[in-house]
Amino acid sequence: MDTTKIINENYIEEILKSAKNYTKEEVIDIIEKSKDCFGITFEEAAVLLQVKEDELLDKMFEAARFIKNKIYGNRIVVFAPLYTSNECTNNCLYCGFRAANKELHRRTLSVEEVINEARAIQNQGHKRILLVCGEDEKKTNINHIVQSVEAIYDNCDIRRINVNAAPMTVEDFKKLKAAQIGTYQIFQETYHRETYKKMHPSGLKSDYDWRLTALERAFEAGIDDLGIGVLLGLYDYKFDVLATLIHSDYLDNKYNVGPHTISIPRLRPAHNSALKEVPYPVSDMDLKKIVAVYRMAVPYTGIILSTRENKDLRDELLELGVSQISAGSKTNPGGYEEEDCEATQFETSDERDVDQVLSAVIKQGHLPSFCTACYRAKRTGEAFMELAKDAHIHEFCQPNAILTFKEYLLDYASKETREAGEKMIERELEKILDGKVKVETIKRLERIEKGERDLYF
Repeated sequence: MDTTKIINENYIEEILKSAKNYTKEEVIDIIEKSKDCFGITFEEAAVLLQVKEDELLDKMFEAARFIKNKIYGNRIVVFAPLYTSNECTNNCLYCGFRAANKELHRRTLSVEEVINEARAIQNQGHKRILLVCGEDEKKTNINHIVQSVEAIYDNCDIRRINVNAAPMTVEDFKKLKAAQIGTYQIFQETYHRETYKKMHPSGLKSDYDWRLTALERAFEAGIDDLGIGVLLGLYDYKFDVLATLIHSDYLDNKYNVGPHTISIPRLRPAHNSALKEVPYPVSDMDLKKIVAVYRMAVPYTGIILSTRENKDLRDELLELGVSQISAGSKTNPGGYEEEDCEATQFETSDERDVDQVLSAVIKQGHLPSFCTACYRAKRTGEAFMELAKDAHIHEFCQPNAILTFKEYLLDYASKETREAGEKMIERELEKILDGKVKVETIKRLERIEKGERDLYF
């Protein structure tokens, strides 16, 4: 496959160059258009990426909030990563797991250890896990991943496992599909070929095309729920954000399914990294703008924010379009049971536990959600896209968020969080417009209070 037909660098550079000569009126027109929640063009996104004026940025942020609330409401999905291994044959310059890092404490979890980690995550209140696997074919091949997924489902009350793993063959993707994963997530890191080559000097990950076409093979294998993203800071964020939007559009046009999620990780210090400074620094304001542009350009897509960012910025980004966050995260294998700073992939900034994060989310007026219903109710791929693009997904998500949050309040919450959460549930019930759904939600809340669990629409 000629991947330049997917990511045409000259085309991207031309769009960005022409977008520099924007007018205030042009930006305002684009912002107003975005509120229709049907997205904006690449050219329009390129214009917004150039914006620096505070007045215009504020208008962009306002539009992003409006769009997020229209599509997803005030819900914030909560999850935790589970690292099964930090053994890797790649030499990505920015990563603590790189093969050349001889100081890293290497470890691959056994099936029993994976179960113990999943239970530790479950005991924080989580129901959704992102399984992150090192890229060493001898240690973390498809059998390791599938065994880990199946063991968690069989031994824990984890209801959805998303997987972040190296590109695979179609046959291996079929095995991943059979294991009943949720989303398959893979980051291109940077879409700029020259930078990609520099940052990935050796290992299987050095093959740009094999990584870019991984989603093609995933679709062929029947996986239709996919997550993408770049590592912000490796190259000019304007280029990489626009390339991400182009990749999203390519998938949507070819498969009628755009990415379920776009992640926004910003380059962080890593133990014994080969990079001593960020090649293309991304400021806090830049990150806010990136979130807003993603929300305006692909309104149906979930935006994921990790604990790489500090708590104040994370809280602020929730207001600008982020719809999923990790909480209580550890980035080393076995990290939920024992701390090992010399085994981590990167440094985290938000060290709050799950209850503290949820308390902050509630105070901002957001509804925490541990919902995993869409995957199990077959609302994935085209079915999910149809609901999300027409702004109907909230009809399922709202009651499901309430029900899963109720479980958390009863089983794991502190007294303060429980009291605030119960008041929030009362308010959120009033937002359910369908009378029958509202009545049934109240009935299911009563059943949960009596001990039932995992009730969903």
